[in-house]
Amino acid sequence: MAENYTAPEDEADWEDAFVAALTARVPRDLGGLRLDQALARLFPQYSRNRLQAWLKSGHILVNGSAAPPSLPVIGTEAVELRPPPAADVAAPRAQKMALAIVHQDPDLIVINKPAGLVVHPGAGNPEGTLMNGLLAHAPELRQVPRAGIVHRLDKDTSGLLVVAGNVSAQANLAAQLAARTVKRRYLALVQGDPPGSGTIDAPIGRDPKLRTRMMVSQRGKEARTRYRVLERFGHCALVECSLDTGRTHQIRVHFQHIRHPLVGDPVYRRGTRHAVAFPRQALHAAELELVHPRSGKRVGWSAPLPADMKQLLARLQREG
Repeated sequence: MAENYTAPEDEADWEDAFVAALTARVPRDLGGLRLDQALARLFPQYSRNRLQAWLKSGHILVNGSAAPPSLPVIGTEAVELRPPPAADVAAPRAQKMALAIVHQDPDLIVINKPAGLVVHPGAGNPEGTLMNGLLAHAPELRQVPRAGIVHRLDKDTSGLLVVAGNVSAQANLAAQLAARTVKRRYLALVQGDPPGSGTIDAPIGRDPKLRTRMMVSQRGKEARTRYRVLERFGHCALVECSLDTGRTHQIRVHFQHIRHPLVGDPVYRRGTRHAVAFPRQALHAAELELVHPRSGKRVGWSAPLPADMKQLLARLQREG
């Protein structure tokens, strides 16, 4: 979400301070899952670890009663998430910054995030994040969990990201993400000369040796990326990607898996020969499409390639 982002464990205390009461009903198609797994689909704005903790502390009720994380769900259960006491952590402060706002209405804010901007405060990035800027731009977002953020882009990935303007819109967007009806198109430069098109269907999980990395693993979660080549340069190619799922670092991990890592990727490009030099992963969220929470109509936005990727493309075209 976005490449979607799952909150690491060190964000758990921060999450406690920013929870609004939410209610939902478990869809029938989630029947058979553990309760904590179903809740992670219903409320993707919160980490699974945090949801498990709230279940154990009684801050999530199922059909009006406390329930263990391992409880199998049938579907149709009524879920109520009650705000726990505020944690003893400092609330992120509002910081004015220039935000490239593509669209704004009472329910949605669509932002074209530049590369280098962290979306969410965390270890090593307590300030100067998109969330800090959002709180300055729209102070009412302090009343919305995670300031309305329902999915993220990696720090050095540029492009479109949607923020909910209120709790109702956030729950609606979270449900759309869980149902995989939010459509996202990315542009990426990958190393080598990949096949003209394809689907990378490989589960992704956290690397047990390095928790900040992800990897293809049979113990991971379902992950599927569709792509097609738009332009070839011999030693690299411009590809268009669409996500059927939204796992952390999904595009980056999947292209490493097929031995065509992203140009400039500092984490997933090891062992690449004749690599094209670029100071970040060459990945841009170019298009976003979803159902508007209020009107029910399908809406979409696009964002052109940022200047650094345009310059790299122009150089590759000249050299080619």
